[in-house]
Amino acid sequence: MLLIRGRAGGTALTGTLYEPGDDPPTFRGAPDDEAPFVWICDSFYEVESGGQVQRIDGQERRVAFESPTTRGFEDRDAAVAGAKEHVRTQFVRIGADGDAVAFELVEDPDSEAETRS
Repeated sequence: MLLIRGRAGGTALTGTLYEPGDDPPTFRGAPDDEAPFVWICDSFYEVESGGQVQRIDGQERRVAFESPTTRGFEDRDAAVAGAKEHVRTQFVRIGADGDAVAFELVEDPDSEAETRS
């Protein structure tokens, strides 16, 4: 299991990449194609009213959450690239600069041992 965390605008978003040998959760909408790498992460967007208030780049923004995004990948490099693109897109959807997203890969979630990339 690999956590992929993006940080921008004073907040963070973390998703989980399940690797071969891991047991990804099963739920409606989860990939069922037996992909060796499965990415699961929240999806959200900015709304005018309702949602949850988040502070992004010093401004309050209202954020609504969608069902988690799940995608299957055939190899680890494609999975990490797809995960980073997903996280970057979520930040852009709430008004943050996608180029400013800093990523951390957490190889051992229990120890939170991080590597930056």
